[in-house]
Amino acid sequence: MSARWKEITAAGVLAALLGASPVWAASTAPPQAHKEPVSGDQPDNPGALANTLSPALRSSDIRAAMRKVADWQLARVVDAPSQDWTYATLYIGFLAASRTLHEPKFQQEVVSVGEHFNWSLGPRRTHADDQAIGQAYLELYRASHRAKEIDPLRAQFDQIMLQPDDPAKPLWWWCDALFMAPPVWSGLAEATSNDKYIAYMNHEWSITEGLLYDKQEHLFSRDSNYLNKTEKNGKRVFWSRGNGWVMGGLVRVLSTLPPNDPSRKHYIDLYRQMAAKVASIQGSDGLWRAGLLDPDSYALPEVSGSAFFTYSIAWGINHHLLDAAKYRPVVEKAWQGMLAHIYSDGRLGCIQPVGEAPGHYKASSSYVFGVGAFLLAGSELDTMSRRHSHP
Repeated sequence: MSARWKEITAAGVLAALLGASPVWAASTAPPQAHKEPVSGDQPDNPGALANTLSPALRSSDIRAAMRKVADWQLARVVDAPSQDWTYATLYIGFLAASRTLHEPKFQQEVVSVGEHFNWSLGPRRTHADDQAIGQAYLELYRASHRAKEIDPLRAQFDQIMLQPDDPAKPLWWWCDALFMAPPVWSGLAEATSNDKYIAYMNHEWSITEGLLYDKQEHLFSRDSNYLNKTEKNGKRVFWSRGNGWVMGGLVRVLSTLPPNDPSRKHYIDLYRQMAAKVASIQGSDGLWRAGLLDPDSYALPEVSGSAFFTYSIAWGINHHLLDAAKYRPVVEKAWQGMLAHIYSDGRLGCIQPVGEAPGHYKASSSYVFGVGAFLLAGSELDTMSRRHSHP
């Protein structure tokens, strides 16, 4: 993922950046945030690890872990709204936590963010990263049916669709983009009952998949710069979080595609291929390393990618796309592994910072997008624990 962009709050500058669309540009200048958003850190002395969390897949135990992490994160981001992709992922996780924990404060934080920004997306009109927050807006809209929550998004997407593709510059040229943007397009189609947004999404997705998906390994390269790069062991570089983004994007698209949509089968087939591959390379501690095919080169597990894999596979079990007998042990082991990286204050560690390739970091490393993925995983596991309980 590219380096975090600096939030623009001056109305004149933002309007100039967005100037092509007076319908929505006029309403996108937010007031100054109370404090500067910080996506994460990795302190030298994070304190002791938690020792009271149970790895049992009982609803009460899953919710206890979710609440501990969500409370810690909320305290660190309140009064610091952001349209950045890092925070967008957290807000999606907060909404999942709010539903699962029956705790309105997490949803209210997301509502406050939307109101702060007048329900606008980020300033880069066509950039997938700046569209990711639309997933949170759409989720709120599904419950409220307040048109103001998606009107700016719809106006922006209608204008984007008028622009022709540049064959030399794929719109979603990096695999992370498949989480950031496609679920917003399919979600808008669901909200408006207009399939034109699905057609646009399918077209752009197919370009990215054709460029980056390895049909033998059943994994995505992060971008075209990594198509021929190898790890120390000679195997291809496949980034954990990058593939987690793709699997997360797949299940969020499938969640909003109509059951009879002709493109649905393709996304299900792709999802099943990736799920099988990911399950086959799970680490002995239940987690995945930053470099998926060279785990020995990375001392620490990578929790954000692991959380996205857990979320995606649990979703597939819950929606009868994956065999529970085969895949439930995968997510059980992964959940247990992630709990081992929660600190006593609620910090979730071993999250690789913003990047674009496998890297190294401290055990204390915690970033908002990884917390969002963890909360999504916990929410699906809570559903699974109640639907597929066994002795």
